[in-house]
Order: sequence, then C-alpha cells, then structure tokens
Amino acid sequence: MAFQIPFKFSGSASDATVAARARPSRMMEYDQPLVWVVVLLMLFGMVMVYSASIALPDSPKFAYLGGKNSYFVLRQAMFIAVSLVFGLFAFRVPVAVWQRFAPLMFVITLIMLAIVLVPGLGVSVNGARRWLPMRIGQPSEIMKVVAVLYAADFTVRKQQYMHKLTKGFMPMAAAMALVGVLLLLEPDLGAFGVIVCISMGILFLGGFNMIWFGGIGAVLVLVFSTIIALSPFRRARMFAYMNPWEEGNALDKAYQLTHSLIAFGRGEIFGVGLGGSVEKLHYLPEAHTDFIMAVIGEELGLVGVVVVIGLFYWLVKRAFDIGRQAIALEQHFAGLAAKGIGIWLGVQVFINMGVNLGLLPTKGLTLPLMSYGGSGLMFNCVGLAILLRIDYENRVRMRGGRQGISK
Repeated sequence: MAFQIPFKFSGSASDATVAARARPSRMMEYDQPLVWVVVLLMLFGMVMVYSASIALPDSPKFAYLGGKNSYFVLRQAMFIAVSLVFGLFAFRVPVAVWQRFAPLMFVITLIMLAIVLVPGLGVSVNGARRWLPMRIGQPSEIMKVVAVLYAADFTVRKQQYMHKLTKGFMPMAAAMALVGVLLLLEPDLGAFGVIVCISMGILFLGGFNMIWFGGIGAVLVLVFSTIIALSPFRRARMFAYMNPWEEGNALDKAYQLTHSLIAFGRGEIFGVGLGGSVEKLHYLPEAHTDFIMAVIGEELGLVGVVVVIGLFYWLVKRAFDIGRQAIALEQHFAGLAAKGIGIWLGVQVFINMGVNLGLLPTKGLTLPLMSYGGSGLMFNCVGLAILLRIDYENRVRMRGGRQGISK
C-alpha cells in the first residue's frame, strides 16, 4: 500500500501545499477501468441475452421451458455470479503459482478433452460431443485459458531455443497437434483455430525465428484448408459463405448468415430499438449465443455495434499494455500470459463478429463475456482475473514492495 509521511500542519495554506507535494502519489491497488469495462460488457450482454431469447419459449424446440420468457436471462445472471466468484478466486492466486502448475493443468485439460469423446461420458448436443457429464462444462473453453499459460511457460523455459525449429517449436507443435486431434473429433474447429492463434502468437512475441514463423504460418493455412476441403459439411459452408444469396444457399447452408445480414440491414444507424428485433422471432438461429451481435446490430444499429467493438478494442489494448509493463519489470511469463489473454479475446471477438457480418465462414464461436453460456463466461472471467492479477503484481513491484506477491 502507498505509504504516507506524517506532517504537523500549522494551518497555513503554504504548509498544506508543501505537505501535499511531499506526499507520494497514491496508486490504485488494481485496474478499476478494466474491471468496470468487463462488468459493463457482461451486464450489457445479459440485457441482450434477454432480448434475443425472449421469444424462444414459443418454439416447440423449447417446450421444456414452460413458456418462461425469463429462463435464459435468469440462468445468465446465475452464470455471471458464479463466474465472478471463480474470477475472485483466480485473482487471489499468485502469477508464480499459475506458472508452476501450467504443464500439469495442460495435461489435466487434455484428459478432459478425451473424456468428452468417451460414449456414455461425453454429452452430445446438436451433433457435437463437447460437454462433460451433466453438461457441467466444455473442456475446450478451459483449454483456451490453459493454452495461454502453457505457451507462456514453454516460451520462457525454452527462451534459448527460440531460434531453433526442433527445440523451440516442435514440442509446442506436438502439444497443439494433440489438442487439435481431440477438438476435431468433437468436432470444434473454431476452438482449435483460437488455440492455435494463441500459441503461435505467444511464440512470436517470445522471439521465435521470423523465417520459421512465416513458413509455419503458411503450413497452418494449408492444414486448415485441407481440413475444410476433406470435410463435406465444412466445404459446403465455405461455398455458401462465398455466395450466401445464391438460390439454394439462402435457405440451407447460408440460412444463418443471410438472416444475420438482414438483421444488420434493418438496424441501420440507430437500430429499431431495444426489444424490437424481428429476426430473433425464430428466424435467426442461436440469436442468444453465436449471433447475439446480429441482434445488437438490429436493435441498436451501427452505434451499438461500434460501442461494443470499442469496448473490446480497449480491453485487448489494455491486456497488451499490462503485458508490456510486466516485461519491462522483467516478469516475462506474466508479460507473455497477459498478451496471450489479449490475443485470445481479440481473435475470438474478431471471428465471432466476422461470422455475424459475413466476413468469415459460419463458425460456432460465442462472443466473449456477452453470449449466453456458462463455460465460456466462467473461463473468460478466470482469464481476465489472471490479467488483473498480473497488473496488481506490476503495481506492487513499481511501488518497490513485494507485499501480496508470494511464490
């Protein structure tokens, strides 16, 4: 905590001024603007989840809701409360502890990814087997956080080998390939893409050889293109994305995309008003999860979309600022982890918004902090709590102390 030198005032204005100048400036214990931006995004997301899901009980598919229009928003409120508790616990864990247990957490999460593929254990929803028993969570969401910590720890441990392909890249490539195999069996190409971007981004920031990096990037593009080409449903999605309005596409593979574009078109500059969306009335599937941005665009228009983009931009930029600060304080794992969290959020936000706007092929990725769902929201909060912890320890070190930092 900031110390204060006691002064004895005589009551004169000049003495008070001297005392004020002599007293060191007080630094906040944590990044309050970051906390408020995260809370604002979650609360705004909860409002939009309510708006996007209010008509779902009318559908026969959701007959189990018994006509309760508040079902999804109440669950989202519960998810937010639980996520904040998890975030609070994560914030109290020193960064050194996260680094020490990063390899073990990676192995445990790999086992969880394998468990969901076991018949009778993993839960299948909409043809994808991504949930643990009783739908208590998605290991792919856990892996996003763990991939940040593992890649940062690997890069620090192998710093002297970053210019070598065999020792600096191949071990990480093998680990990510194993993750990729498990995710593609679910299947979950979107999560695999985000995790690859996290790992490659951290290796790049950690000083990996630029020539090798460019070559490996080209190979990864070829790999993902091959995966799409060999998968009939992914290939059909790609062709539909390239021309969504073609006869047959608009009512089939490009159905979500065309209705998402219609929603943005209806919103224009200021939107049709909160709650006034037509597309959420059983036209746009997954309006409260993957396509919540389209509902924002329809109801709040370009203004609402720009505000959301601005908040996420600030969040990602702040993560990189915290990372640079940590590296300047010679806390390299913390710095890479902070930047990795920024990469994770930035890439996932870009993919989700790109899909909603028709810039990218349709992919099932939620909008962080805003879309309906428990697992994603919970581990978004855990990742951001780790970012806050890194910033907190930066502030302690800049004050010249070690109170609150333990190994």
